[in-house]
Amino acid sequence: MSDMASDASVEAEKSSGGTAHYRKRDFWIKENAKHVPAHYRLRKVARIANRLARGEECDLLDVGCGPATLMTVLQPNISYYGIDIAIRNPASNLIEADLIETPIRFGDRRFRIVVAQGVFEYIGDVQSRKFAEIANILTADGKFVVSYTNFGHRKKHVFDVFNNVMSIEDFRQELQRYFDIDQSFPTSHNWYGGQPTRRLIKAINMRVNTNVPFVSRRLAVEYFFICSPRR
Repeated sequence: MSDMASDASVEAEKSSGGTAHYRKRDFWIKENAKHVPAHYRLRKVARIANRLARGEECDLLDVGCGPATLMTVLQPNISYYGIDIAIRNPASNLIEADLIETPIRFGDRRFRIVVAQGVFEYIGDVQSRKFAEIANILTADGKFVVSYTNFGHRKKHVFDVFNNVMSIEDFRQELQRYFDIDQSFPTSHNWYGGQPTRRLIKAINMRVNTNVPFVSRRLAVEYFFICSPRR
């Protein structure tokens, strides 16, 4: 994710009706190495998952798990499973599969928690199908935790590998076709875009799980959505 595409080029691609371009395993095996150790957003996802588990034993599926770094920061009562296009270190709780071409599932398992962070910006024109697949593997009391970039940020980052760029409002509307949204809030606020790197700013943002009137719309880097199966 090195170069940023201009807004104009993104709009041109949309208006041309071109087919989304998907990167394959050779690209992602290199990208995944950048997510060790756990970065800010991943640690915040872990805090959310640990809270949702309430200290009870439960299964969690990490969609687009990369190097499975999330497993290292979850509480021991959570049994971790991951699926990704590029698994560097194979294990019995990890499946290597192309998420675009393969249904999201892990055998016949159903999960109390499903996480997808930093995934749906790359999901192209199969977003609706992937939401439906995730809904099918959640338990009745399950939770789906998903992140999505705020492309309304004052200094938004639109990387050239993103193939699914839309407003937060449009993303929310699509998500609501398959889930009830219990809560949504920024992953962090940052003036310049990108996740915070300074220790104090990270510490403050880590504990902010609410929308700040007038501020979040322009300074939220990404949003988390915590969802339940449709009732």
